[in-house]
Formats: sequence, structure tokens, C-alpha cells
Amino acid sequence: MGYPTGITQGKRIMSKPLILIVNDDGYEAKGLYALVEAAKEFGEVVVVTPDGPRSGYAHGITMNVPLRLKQYKTDADGVDYYRTNGTPVDCVKLGQKVILKDRKIDLILSGINHGSNSSISIIYSGTMAAAIEGSVENYKSIGFSLLDYSPHADFTAAIAIAKKIIGQTLQHELPEYISLNVNIPKVPLEEIKGIKITRQTHGYWHEVLEERVDCYGRKYYWLDGWLVDNDPHEDTCEWALKHNYVSLQPVQFDLTAHQYINTLKFLEE
Repeated sequence: MGYPTGITQGKRIMSKPLILIVNDDGYEAKGLYALVEAAKEFGEVVVVTPDGPRSGYAHGITMNVPLRLKQYKTDADGVDYYRTNGTPVDCVKLGQKVILKDRKIDLILSGINHGSNSSISIIYSGTMAAAIEGSVENYKSIGFSLLDYSPHADFTAAIAIAKKIIGQTLQHELPEYISLNVNIPKVPLEEIKGIKITRQTHGYWHEVLEERVDCYGRKYYWLDGWLVDNDPHEDTCEWALKHNYVSLQPVQFDLTAHQYINTLKFLEE
């Protein structure tokens, strides 16, 4: 259920939540418009995206060239769209510090990514980096990904799942400084078995750098590979996706291995 503007409760006026949407696939991505479709019934939506694909940019920010920002349209539903030459994380910063600098953002959404961001992919993902960036300043933040890499992917089920999670997140508190990593399997909605709260699968990318030659006879390399999943347990994101569950994973940006701090005390001697 959405949150209508101007509902009066006693003397208090409830306004629509303010939702910032970003992505890493660029302003023309089908997944972006799917996420806007899911979010717009819940509040006022502002979109800030890169001006082209930025997959794999992780938590990169722009520091060596001027950062530019342009509003390119407002649609019939009142959604304002901006694009930038920056990274997905830059999009969050521009939304927070420039476009909406004098307003309270209620929710930051990233995606819907074309392709999953499960297991180790989370550390490379621009989609999840943007969501994590939101949680750095304790904004409610969610990254959405669909396990379908096609630019023409069917986002019907993903929209329905996103609506459910957005609605629940707006009505409940999240733990402080935590973002959500939501991965949706590539199956019709009626085949999705439910939502599982998961942990990150222990895995890695087996990478292949294929050597090629350009039209000038110069060598270059093209990165390819596949995920090696060494974690068979049923509480992981990969297990959930393989069994047609939506994986919902709480994510923190503190990378400290707290359990080993005392173990390493010998290095202080």
C-alpha cells in the first residue's frame, strides 16, 4: 500500500516518503524503470543514474575529472530524472548532497540490476556499493538484482517482489548502518517460493583473461569467468537462488574481522 500525500492524523500531516533511486546500468536500463514502477506508489521518487553502464565500479568515486549533473526529464508521474558522468556511489552523493540536500530522504534504492549480486559479486557491484553508501549515513537502503543479464529481461516478478520489500521496509526500522542485498531468481512470480534471509555464500570467481588482438594488431585482454561455489549450506544466497527463493541479505560496511583482533595481538609485541 502506498502513502498518500496530505493525510491528517489529528494535527499532524503525513507526507509521502522521499525515495532516491540510483543504479549502475545507466539511465536507459530496463531495470531502472522497473524499480521506478515499483517505488512510485509509495512516495515521491527522484532518480540519479550514471550516463552509461558502470557495472563493476564497486565503491569507486570520481576525483580526477569534474563531476557533472543534468536533469533530463520529469515524467507524467512527477518523477524527476538526473544523470551524471560519475559512478553509482557518486549518484548517491549527488542525490544526498546536491539535489535533495535540504530534504529528508526516507529510502535509497539501487537497481534493479541486470544480473545477480550474490556471493563475492557484492564486493565488485556498483549496485550494492550505492546501497552501502546510503547506509554509511544510516539511510534505509536496498539494492535489488535480478538473475538475468539480458538487457531485455522480464522484470514482472522483480517489480512485485520489490513492492513487497519496499512497503515492509518503509513501515519497519532497519538495524543501524545496515543495507539490504536483494537477489531475485529468474523465474515467473508464481514459481518463486518465498523470501529467505541469507548470508553471503563463500565463493570466488574463477577468472579467465582471454587474450585478443585489435584491428591494429595490438594485444588486449577480455575478462571472463564463472562463480565457484564451495558453500553447500541452505542459509546462503546462492542456495536460495538455485531453489527459486528470493535472497535477502543484511550487509554491513565494517570489514573488520572482529573475531581475530585478540588473535593478532602478538603483532603488537
